[in-house]
Amino acid sequence: MNVVFAAGGTGGHLYPAIALAQEFLRRDPATRVLFIGTTRGLEAKVLAHEGFTLKMVTAKPFMGGGMLRSLRALAALPLGVGQCLGILGESQAQLVVGIGGYTSPPVLLSAWLRRIPRVILEPNAYPGLANRAMGPLAQRVFLAFEAASSGFAAKKVRVVGTPIRSSFLEQVASPSSTSSGRTPVLLVFGGSLGALAVNTAMVEALPRLKNSGIPMTIVHQTGEADHQRVKAAYEAAAVPAQVVPFIYDMPTELRRADLVVARAGAMTVAELTACGKPAVLVPLPTAIYNHQEHNARAMEAAGGAVVLRQADLTGDSLARTIEGLLRDRAKREAMGRESKKSGRTDAASAVVDDCLALVRGGRA
Repeated sequence: MNVVFAAGGTGGHLYPAIALAQEFLRRDPATRVLFIGTTRGLEAKVLAHEGFTLKMVTAKPFMGGGMLRSLRALAALPLGVGQCLGILGESQAQLVVGIGGYTSPPVLLSAWLRRIPRVILEPNAYPGLANRAMGPLAQRVFLAFEAASSGFAAKKVRVVGTPIRSSFLEQVASPSSTSSGRTPVLLVFGGSLGALAVNTAMVEALPRLKNSGIPMTIVHQTGEADHQRVKAAYEAAAVPAQVVPFIYDMPTELRRADLVVARAGAMTVAELTACGKPAVLVPLPTAIYNHQEHNARAMEAAGGAVVLRQADLTGDSLARTIEGLLRDRAKREAMGRESKKSGRTDAASAVVDDCLALVRGGRA
């Protein structure tokens, strides 16, 4: 089968698509996978590393830049649709999967014009504009969160969770170690680029954490730009820690963590729940539609997380929250169990099952 993915811009769009592509290939190694993206996002770097083919088209973001930016995006749409029609024809696409973001509309619209089966995956608790706009053209809408279902026709919706790469799931499949008999591990990260607000609050929290008397091992991923500042702050506070710009082996670090402080992107929440980790989540307030807070609140409602809004984030509030959870092992373990219960590790399999059934049913 020939499958085309419209996914790009951020890791939150790319990695669920990669997980689905890997599952299609696991089922049938003869599957031909093609990604469509732009030069603006992470797709060129990430997909080259993963070994997938990428075709570039013209597409611009609608949101986040005012009326002028939206008008430019609309003006670029016909060109993008023309390019996508050609790519879908050349690739003899039999299924098109849109993951959201500004690449999805021209690809899904082109698939609709060519009468190619098409589905949408929405990994966030609040659906984005692209997926909501393309929902009427899709035959299936796969959701990570039940809360996102109101944005789509009920008969199309399947709540399956967020697809996670098989390599990640394999690495975290063995039981996590517990803090019994060892120092609890606190993992702090803010996505691949880091999070300045989280880094700063953690730096401000160091004196209180040091004076708390609670033993802890800290692993802090800062992002490249803020690495030297944060590392110097730990050294000045005389707090031992592993301070790194980037974590390449996230499954290993998540498995050994007893508590996680992080942003609340779709993939972060999916991986935390897959590992069953208690978390302090600081949603990115500038995320479009505030979708990170929706993600974080969903995990909090399930009992797996505590949410600290960035407006309320200080060194003192973060230190108090960390102290309270590190002192209460029973609460951490209960949060971990609820986190695990809310996670889905079969999302990729469920999506591929439904997609194969859709394609076998014939063209749109």
